[in-house]
Amino acid sequence: MYLSRAELDPTCRETMVALISPQKFHGAVENAFPGARRRRLWRLDQLGEKLYLLLLSEERPDLTALCAQFGTGAPPETRPYDPLLERVTAGSCWQFRLTANPTRSKKDSADHTARGTLKPCYLEVEQEEWLWAQAAKHGFAVSEGSFAVTRKQTYHFKKNGTRPVTLLAVTYEGILQVTDPEAFKALLCEGVGRGKAYGLGLMTIIHRGGDHG
Repeated sequence: MYLSRAELDPTCRETMVALISPQKFHGAVENAFPGARRRRLWRLDQLGEKLYLLLLSEERPDLTALCAQFGTGAPPETRPYDPLLERVTAGSCWQFRLTANPTRSKKDSADHTARGTLKPCYLEVEQEEWLWAQAAKHGFAVSEGSFAVTRKQTYHFKKNGTRPVTLLAVTYEGILQVTDPEAFKALLCEGVGRGKAYGLGLMTIIHRGGDHG
């Protein structure tokens, strides 16, 4: 596995368009790999005054075209991800950042046997409950007060130019503890939640001792 980072130019017209229509970044990400398209995890990160696209992939990407389209001219960075995964152990604590699409299933009051409809979690209490539920399923624990919602954004765009899409993106940051290393490493590699094609679901972690990953 590889984790890559490309600095984006938010003043570039192509970047400004993609920031409100994330499927454009999705296409550029998939074009960084040869062969048939398949979904890979990526995310936009604002660090200080700089904007980055993070990408997690099994193969080393060629980000030349992506940087030419959206970048500042700075070369992209790519590093192996496996050394970080090897450091994930039961009981270890990590600082994390996750941008995801929290949803909840809402039952039809007229038909209790019908499958629930997925609805975005717009309330912060629902967003927190969603993260606790994911933690229980994916091998980590977060306690009350150990994390916060630091950003919320709703995207409105058209998929393939015709189908309207509304997507809630919520960024969580805080401290977690690993309870099941294998389940947690699967989350890191496969992502969590819906909207992965649009830059959601990628969790990144930094060891509390200060080593970045």
